[in-house]
Amino acid sequence: MDVGQILANGIVLGALYACIAVGFSLVWGVLNVINMLHGSFIILGGYLTYFAWAYSGINPVVFLPVVALILYGLGFAVQYLFINKVVSAPVLTTLTLTFGLDMILYNVMTVVFTATPRRITLDLGSVDFFGVILPVDRVVGMALALILTGLLYAVMRTSKIGRAIVAVRMDRQAAELMGIRVNRIYAITFGIGALMAGAAGAVFAMVFPVTTNLTGAFLGKAFVICVIGGLGSVPGALVGGLALGIIESFSGYVLGPQHAITVGFVLMLILLVVRPTGLVGVKGYE
Repeated sequence: MDVGQILANGIVLGALYACIAVGFSLVWGVLNVINMLHGSFIILGGYLTYFAWAYSGINPVVFLPVVALILYGLGFAVQYLFINKVVSAPVLTTLTLTFGLDMILYNVMTVVFTATPRRITLDLGSVDFFGVILPVDRVVGMALALILTGLLYAVMRTSKIGRAIVAVRMDRQAAELMGIRVNRIYAITFGIGALMAGAAGAVFAMVFPVTTNLTGAFLGKAFVICVIGGLGSVPGALVGGLALGIIESFSGYVLGPQHAITVGFVLMLILLVVRPTGLVGVKGYE
């Protein structure tokens, strides 16, 4: 396998990783909540998309906005009804709460859907870019992941809600004095994080099998990407995701796929020591 093919595989994987991590990074950076539900939200999005395709024949791209809205509503409700009650408590309290909620959701999904791996098979063939061969479903998945990440960046930069989220992230007390309803912004932010997780799960199900056994793996990827790229920013998640995808692709080829994840975690530990803000992070959000 030549360098171009390995790099292309890494970029495709990195785009999916960025989409997986951006919602987690946003919630952690704005609310200072380590959302242990994030991996389960991703799998739930993948399952909903799969069953809509398998039993109703709905195209996964068409169903993606529906999944995003469902997960947004679920995330908003979880934050507004539960997490907002303890959002000002020490981070261990919110971590324990989201861990407990994750156990509930994980077990419900395992009972209802079982842990059987499921994947949407579109049979779109493959394309050849100057000797680099990629399945079309992976190219579509990469494009959707980048579009979703770009849309979130645009919302954060240009919309009223996005500016309010950034204001709360920078200084909660000042935001309150400016008339921003902080608890509502927290719920919206958590909902957006769940929306991105569900959308990422829908995209992931088009490329790889999804199963509840992957919830911990996705959560671990999100942690690594946040450390590599920088916490709380869309560009940070994109840079971190692409970096991790490319590193895993090359290390998997050189050392074997069983060692690719280990290399990613080693890189995370090195960055925690030499650059805790991440590659494009801002000081104060380590």
